[in-house]
Amino acid sequence: MTHFSPDTPEDGDAASLYDRPSKSQVKRDMLALTELGKQLVDLPAERLRKLELPQDLHEAIVLAQRTTSREGRRRQIHYVGKLMRTLDADTTAAVRKQLDTWEHGSREEARAQHRLEGLRDLLLRDDNALTELLQSSAVPDVQQFRALIRAARKEAQHNESLLPGHDPQRKHYRALFQALKNLNLES
Repeated sequence: MTHFSPDTPEDGDAASLYDRPSKSQVKRDMLALTELGKQLVDLPAERLRKLELPQDLHEAIVLAQRTTSREGRRRQIHYVGKLMRTLDADTTAAVRKQLDTWEHGSREEARAQHRLEGLRDLLLRDDNALTELLQSSAVPDVQQFRALIRAARKEAQHNESLLPGHDPQRKHYRALFQALKNLNLES
């Protein structure tokens, strides 16, 4: 006969006995913080300075960056992970958010730059592209913009006739890109 005391939960309430995370969950959390620490070690110095980290953690990360031996670096990264476990959840979340912004923000900037480069090349090839741009965007000085496109086209023709070994001119080509960038085009 099974004897149940009033303090012992029945089988359905077994989960209520465990009010803390499992060992597996603790280990997953620990490894995630170690991985986050490794990402911090891989950051350039100027980005690392922008993060608001405790002094001891910052020093440990800098030491890991300077460590050249493979085993020493591995141990230092694990130490960084250990220090990461002492941070509160808000600080850890802020660090993750900033790293995510740097990673995905730069991808978005690259996409925007590629779109502008494509538009610049289209403007150099097709007169109708300028008409469409003028209809969809507010260009402050249309005459100056047209002159910039003409100069960039002339520069491109000159560059095509250069002999091998001569450096092409890119002054107007770059200026056109900057002018497009300053228009703050959406999409």
